[in-house]
Amino acid sequence: MEQIKEPHRYRTHNCGELRGANVGEFVRLSGWINNRRDHGGVLFIDLRDHYGLTQVVIYPDRAFQKAIAHLTKETVVCFDGILANRTEENVNPKLPTGEVELAADAFEVLSAAELVPIPVFPEDQAPEDLRLEYRFIDLRRSQIHANILLRSKVIAYMRRVMTEMGFNEYQTPILTSSSPEGARDFLVPSRIHPGKFYALPQAPQQFKQLLMIAGFDKYFQIAPCFRDEDARADRSPGEFYQLDIEMSFVTQEDVFAVVEKLFDGLFGEFSKHVFDKPPFRRIPYREAMLKYGTDKPDLRIPIEIQDVSQIFAGSGFKVFAQAVAGGGVVRAIPVRDVSGRPRAFYDRMVEFAQSVGSQGLAYLIWNEEGAKGPIAKFLDANSMAALTEALAAKPGDAAFFVCNDESAANKIAGEIRVKLGKELDIVEKGAFRFCWITYFPMFEYNEELKKIDFSHNPFSMPQGGLAALTEKDPLEILAYQYDIVCNGIELSSGAIRNHRPDIMYKAFEIAGYGKEEVDARFGAMINALSYGAPPHGGIAPGVDRIIMLLADEPNIREVIAFPMNQKAQDLMMKAPAEPTEKQLKELHIRVVDI
Repeated sequence: MEQIKEPHRYRTHNCGELRGANVGEFVRLSGWINNRRDHGGVLFIDLRDHYGLTQVVIYPDRAFQKAIAHLTKETVVCFDGILANRTEENVNPKLPTGEVELAADAFEVLSAAELVPIPVFPEDQAPEDLRLEYRFIDLRRSQIHANILLRSKVIAYMRRVMTEMGFNEYQTPILTSSSPEGARDFLVPSRIHPGKFYALPQAPQQFKQLLMIAGFDKYFQIAPCFRDEDARADRSPGEFYQLDIEMSFVTQEDVFAVVEKLFDGLFGEFSKHVFDKPPFRRIPYREAMLKYGTDKPDLRIPIEIQDVSQIFAGSGFKVFAQAVAGGGVVRAIPVRDVSGRPRAFYDRMVEFAQSVGSQGLAYLIWNEEGAKGPIAKFLDANSMAALTEALAAKPGDAAFFVCNDESAANKIAGEIRVKLGKELDIVEKGAFRFCWITYFPMFEYNEELKKIDFSHNPFSMPQGGLAALTEKDPLEILAYQYDIVCNGIELSSGAIRNHRPDIMYKAFEIAGYGKEEVDARFGAMINALSYGAPPHGGIAPGVDRIIMLLADEPNIREVIAFPMNQKAQDLMMKAPAEPTEKQLKELHIRVVDI
């Protein structure tokens, strides 16, 4: 004789799975009270769990109706009852469970809730610090709950695809030595070795290269990274995660192919927006700085900056002509079809340019008679014709002009380009536009220190190898370095690594480091390279930034379960906090006011 099976202590179903096929069944549900409505004596409860919402109805003949009516939102309740169809007028097509409701016959309060400090439903705005202090409540809100669930699915997808491509996941140390380059480290005092400190890794860079030297060929890791940096909208202070990748015996294009295959599947799986298909556009660094004013271009904006220095060099506009003669440049930012824009539009652009470091902003507006604007009277017919041709200007078009040294002009023009995209509402919507930025310069001139310095990553392989380092002008040497950018956000930097000690020593010599200093600061890596290192390279796309894009969130804290605030504080766990005297004594540390 088969034994009668008792229902589960808390639920027979979850709050997102019941459908018309379950009508007439005994159902036990547990969840949070999301909302409560009283319709003519009939009480409706929206019960919520991780999976969704189910409507529970309590009729007036139930003795416990008044008790439920007094429960606060977010109280955790268990209901028993029979599942029924909703009446036709009560069907909610927006809910997967919208055709059914649970007619409650019994209930149990599993955990009473106080009045919550931030609303879960409706999802009204709340101060960010309050949201972070009560993050466990904030995470119940549907949008951020969905974001964190998306994060889990994206990371699972990454692991699956990387494994399918022949990569193996390895873990690297969390307690390591301080990095001599890059951002500030988080230091961890050692109890066993008084006066000495570990550092939390800024990235597993050296360890993943050492894995290649050890012969593991293809590595990946969903790696936690720790940097003592300030917060930004697209950067969380303290810690972040990246998909760390390293490969042996590869060229730059091999790395690109892996990332493009991953991103093609990832954005196809988790986004409904249109997106670029591989191969992604390759843009040399210098071209990016000229056309977009940045090495993180937003290709959704249909504006390309142009160099018009030579046109102004011989013009009657002496302010620009003299600047060009002194080594400056003039950048034009052309925009199409802006006829009818009021003077206030141009005034706002001038004001914006001044706010990002420009002394002013010249502009021209083309109409049927030619061009007009504040600088038109300084330009002769030949200069005006040259500008009109160079910019392919037509009636209704306009152009803004920035004059400065090359670095400042690029930056200012780039900022204006982005501002114009937003101001004119011409940023392509519902699209992800990818590009690789390539051919980064190996070195740059450090004006502050008056010396040649590394411009990107000192451990990258110079294009041309040792011969380039010994024969070329250092400022003309390019490196096998690359960034992948989407919609103006840098998702990752990467490089083909320098795997030869002789090339490493020469590169550092150009930047002013002697052999002894290189050995002292980078001894572990130099030593490893001396025992047979394969050519290798890699990249590390930021997991948080990718999910921020997929979730269409403007702030990275909306896709991290327990982020810090902009001051690098965990308001919920009260970190950082002062240590106890006992802890300090064990670590042989004394806190000194400076």
